Amino acid sequence: MAAASWPWTLSASLTVTLTVTLVSVANGNSEGDALYTLRKSLSDPDNVLQSWDPTLVNPCTWFHITCNQDNHVTRVDLGNSNLSGHLVRELGKLEHLQYLEVYKNNIQGSIPSELGNLRNLVSLDLYNNNISGIIPTSLGKLKSLVFLRLNGNRLTGPIPRELVGISSLKVVDVSNNDICGTIPTSGPFEHVPLNNDFPSSLGPTGKLVNQL
Repeated sequence: MAAASWPWTLSASLTVTLTVTLVSVANGNSEGDALYTLRKSLSDPDNVLQSWDPTLVNPCTWFHITCNQDNHVTRVDLGNSNLSGHLVRELGKLEHLQYLEVYKNNIQGSIPSELGNLRNLVSLDLYNNNISGIIPTSLGKLKSLVFLRLNGNRLTGPIPRELVGISSLKVVDVSNNDICGTIPTSGPFEHVPLNNDFPSSLGPTGKLVNQL
């Protein structure tokens, strides 16, 4: 009786193992596809992204990528890498991402609204690039965000009031942009000090802007 049930038990075990493996591979490929889309959108004269091989099971072996124990991407570290091009909306698929560091490059275009899907994001550092357009209101959905540094770009429009709802925010810097309007003074902005290194200036609408 025991011998007759053994093949079924082995088959069931293999099925469970195979299913778990396929789910892991699918997740890894999804994140890898998103990051490879970013690579294709960027000019990389120093070959910083040379290791980003889309044929691998997941991107955890790529340089400048950090994963957790479940092989989910948690960090993208591309600061000061001589990159140009634009960010892609596919970055919003990295649902476990905690740190997106793309500062001190020559990134152009706008901030994808899909970044608001990164519910685990702690730090968004896009400072000292050439990013234009508005700050997306969707960033107000980043309820784990602590650091938001967008300074040194060409951003326009007001600071979204949706950011007031992020109670975890500790550092906000939008200086050296073309931001207009006023700084929110409620919610986390009550405790965000003004940076005296960046004086007030007139925004494109002629309104006085106290820059963070």
